[in-house]
Amino acid sequence: MRLLAVWLINALALLALPYVLPSIHVASFWTALAVAVVLGLINAVVRPVLLLLTLPVTLLTLGLFIFVINGMMFLLAAWLIEGFVVGGIWSGIFGSVVYSLISWALTQLLLNSPRS
Repeated sequence: MRLLAVWLINALALLALPYVLPSIHVASFWTALAVAVVLGLINAVVRPVLLLLTLPVTLLTLGLFIFVINGMMFLLAAWLIEGFVVGGIWSGIFGSVVYSLISWALTQLLLNSPRS
């Protein structure tokens, strides 16, 4: 049940992105659901390989290159899913940061119960 809730929260975060970054476009809620699944799969399969391959560059940039990798993952998802448009690498980088922040905030608000 929690996996389904996180999937819906990520789709809602994707739907909020065009309001913050006009260079990103999500066609519909169904597109956002598909992009959330594809981003999850990309982050589970492709991202670890890229992190390992780019480890020297990541160390030289003190970890800042991970933002570029995240932006590239966003661009890959846009390339794979019709109806999800990312304007370029900078839009992908900023979009991945904003997407992460919105998704984190919604998850904290909706899924974490207050501790007593």
